[in-house]
Amino acid sequence: MQLVVFGLTITSSWGNGHATLWRGLVRALERRGCRVIFFERDEPYYAENRDVRELPGAEIVLYSNWEDVIPKARSALKSADAAIVTSYCHDAVLAGELTLNTTCRLSVFYDLDTPVTLARLCEGEPVDYIGPRGLRDFDFVLSFTGGAALDELRMRLGARWVVPLYGHVDPDVHRPVVPAAHYRADLSYLGTYAADRQQTLEALFVASARRRPDQRFLIGGAQYPQEFPWSDNIFFVRHLPPSEHPAFFSSSRLTLNVTRQAMASMGWCPSGRLFEAAACGTPIISDVWPGLEDFFESGTEILLANDSDDVLAALDRSDAELVRIGQAARERTLTEHTSACRADELLALLSRAPAGVGLAMETGGAVS
Repeated sequence: MQLVVFGLTITSSWGNGHATLWRGLVRALERRGCRVIFFERDEPYYAENRDVRELPGAEIVLYSNWEDVIPKARSALKSADAAIVTSYCHDAVLAGELTLNTTCRLSVFYDLDTPVTLARLCEGEPVDYIGPRGLRDFDFVLSFTGGAALDELRMRLGARWVVPLYGHVDPDVHRPVVPAAHYRADLSYLGTYAADRQQTLEALFVASARRRPDQRFLIGGAQYPQEFPWSDNIFFVRHLPPSEHPAFFSSSRLTLNVTRQAMASMGWCPSGRLFEAAACGTPIISDVWPGLEDFFESGTEILLANDSDDVLAALDRSDAELVRIGQAARERTLTEHTSACRADELLALLSRAPAGVGLAMETGGAVS
């Protein structure tokens, strides 16, 4: 099977969660005999922080201008079994139009940011990666979020067939490793700065650090402002490439998961970081959101926090308790939440997807 993807980025993990997910998915698809052609606009901020230049099973096409890459994209689409256009792809609308006017058998839109998409629509804000006809012309839609979001995509954007394809982790990349002294932490947090996460991060992480000045707290991520409420026992590591994530997590006694506000409100939206930490066997304490227990069982595979009291109670647990929780989450992740699991789900969906627009064009005069 050949897949064409028009995405945000696969070459740089700086400031986004898309790249790591696509890398794991491509590796898993390659092991299943698939080939992926990934089109990515060559943006300066990703070029300056590029941590992957090639990937087995994938042809990465970097381009500066959409008009220049059209011939290459059209040629790839002609021989593709399916084309996937993603949220936050810089040329998503144009790529979607091109996809819908070729003989590609299946056209797919993958919203990796569903709650953000829907929140912007509710507020009357423009969504640059969705055209005026919404999602009604795609054969089907994948959503990073499940639950009520699936109905919202149907009602608000006209999606005809919507299926969740959740986050995942590549256990060949994220696994337990020897702890590193410079990442040592009683409580860690790994994530790009986001204003809509800040209130929860301050309530769970910063407040806990202030109440435990004798313990070490560590944040890793990009785009943190100088005015962030640092304290003497909060340490910071600027953007970590995925290759450093295992050492970061494995050096933490406990790690915190904080969900963006729109995603937490909608629920059923586990971040890739959640599965990465679990795959490393690191015990996780998370903010609370609907659907979380569909992925991990509270108390045995994950700990939940509403405030800093809950975080401090977790830190007061014995090492043996925390190790058991981390190991249980790792076992659950390796069984249900790996990139290989998601690759199998994706291939099963593609094999039984109802071809609508794509099939009609294939038999009725597509643009060549």
